[in-house]
Amino acid sequence: MDLSKKIRTIPNFPKQGILFYDVMSLFQDAPAFRQAVDDLVEYFIKKDMHFDKVVSTEARGFILGAVLAYEFHAGFVPLRKPGKLPAKTIKQEFKTEYSSDAFEIHEDAIEKGESVLVVDDLLATGGTLKAAVDLVETLEGKVNGIACLVELTFLHGREKVKGYDLHCLMRFDNEKVKEA
Repeated sequence: MDLSKKIRTIPNFPKQGILFYDVMSLFQDAPAFRQAVDDLVEYFIKKDMHFDKVVSTEARGFILGAVLAYEFHAGFVPLRKPGKLPAKTIKQEFKTEYSSDAFEIHEDAIEKGESVLVVDDLLATGGTLKAAVDLVETLEGKVNGIACLVELTFLHGREKVKGYDLHCLMRFDNEKVKEA
């Protein structure tokens, strides 16, 4: 199945000039969602990778991250917007292609040396993934993999997480789609 056909694009959202790639349309399609999860799991299993924790970004990343944590028999750690987590946290600010924001993580969410998979729905400018990596490494976890459904290659976000094992299922290059 061509998963790229399951990604709906919405012009001028969340603001004028932005073409929003909506992964929710893929999540709503049971066979497509299952294939996407299976393809991501297969990539890391072929590399004989084990993860203690899956760290995932708010909010669409939670959907994929929780399922991958289950598949890898790993704990799930959400990265939340400031003020949403009840215990003591650390914070990392970041910029996206159209805003500035921050994530927080419980300071006891990852133990020193734990193997971590970082998950987000979409890689654009790389700001959210870099913030996630920085938070994991601040807690002395080891980022052994990064997984995304979609990469917008024309925004060059991959450069911000260079040196990590990054796997994106689909790549969009200025409206041209390539299977990864």
